[in-house]
Amino acid sequence: MSEAPAESPVHEKSVLPQGLWSRDFTLLFAARTISVLGDQMLMPTAITVAVLQAGHGISGVGYALAAHGAPLALFVVLGGVLVDRFTPIRVMIIADLARLLLQGGFAAAFILGTPDLWLIVTLLALGGTATAAFQPGYVSVIPRTARDVQKANAAIRVAESLMTVLGPALAGVLIAVSSVSVVLIIDAATFGVSCACLLAMRLRLSRAARRSSVRGDLVQGWREFTSRTWLWGVIVIFMLFQATVNGPFLVLGQSLVTLEYGEGTLGFVMAMFGAGSVLGGLIAVRLRPRHPLRAGALAQTGTAVCVVAVASQAPVPVMAAGYVVWGAGAAFWLVMFHTAVQTKIPPDALGRVHAYDVAGSVVMRPVGQMAAGPAVLWMGMTPVLFFSSAMVLVTVGLLLAVPAIRNLRRE
Repeated sequence: MSEAPAESPVHEKSVLPQGLWSRDFTLLFAARTISVLGDQMLMPTAITVAVLQAGHGISGVGYALAAHGAPLALFVVLGGVLVDRFTPIRVMIIADLARLLLQGGFAAAFILGTPDLWLIVTLLALGGTATAAFQPGYVSVIPRTARDVQKANAAIRVAESLMTVLGPALAGVLIAVSSVSVVLIIDAATFGVSCACLLAMRLRLSRAARRSSVRGDLVQGWREFTSRTWLWGVIVIFMLFQATVNGPFLVLGQSLVTLEYGEGTLGFVMAMFGAGSVLGGLIAVRLRPRHPLRAGALAQTGTAVCVVAVASQAPVPVMAAGYVVWGAGAAFWLVMFHTAVQTKIPPDALGRVHAYDVAGSVVMRPVGQMAAGPAVLWMGMTPVLFFSSAMVLVTVGLLLAVPAIRNLRRE
């Protein structure tokens, strides 16, 4: 299928600077980093403790986590439409303000008493909906604030990885010395800081008049998405990856490590995954392959190393090394893929195209997670994990087998 050109209705009022750390990119980087820190403090550490302290049990924890995550898959496409219609920064600021108020209300509910489960689920679902509006905007602003999109993605990925390690640890310490309400207040405050950073950006995007309806925007975004074989091909293959590898391993891998080695070991290996993600981001800063998706696909084979190490119940240092390799490969792939999307999609359609990407990538993960339990009852945990490791190689092979993916050139 051909690359469909599109005339962008969005106009930047500033010229991109030569260096990476421009004023606007620095503010965007700070906004993203601080809000991710708050998110990592909240999910799943603070949420789990808060729901259990409220007396809603493990089932309540499940409902709360699902309430926060499900809106991303359900509403991210609509968020992409809003971003492209009203410009990214406006939508991101409104989303941050909404999350500030919602998380503040969440904290107030625990300060004033013991909130009912329906209130917790409602506030988290609304917060997840605001996140679905923020995510497409953040991705579409990166190429408008940084000339070197790959380095920008890599820098943000490194920061996000560090926050995934720091956030849960900081939440645990704060809960131990104070209360879960303090963590919720800090999470709310991070959205206020993010909003302030976005307001301080000099980049201002003006939108041209749109004659199309929301439905028309959805259709146009879908056409942009499906007109690129490399793009929809990656998403279809990653739906298989989520269902057969990522979904089952996120459930079974953590369960096996916890049952056989203890919770402390699980925390350690997950920290090693975060360290690997930092390493992968740093490699992506320096390495600029001519065919980014080909290089990223090969890096994804590191996931198989980790799954095999867990399935074979290897010694802890070997498992930890596997988690480092997994994190590095996954981070490198994400930088390569996001850079390709941000540099090859017209700016006026980038929010919607990224939204279709997110929706397609996320939708099959719960399927794999739900199928993991029945599969273990039928086959046993170790065979299921070895099957997942084999499917890593299958999905990498499929990525490399599609010429449009394998031969896509870096801008």
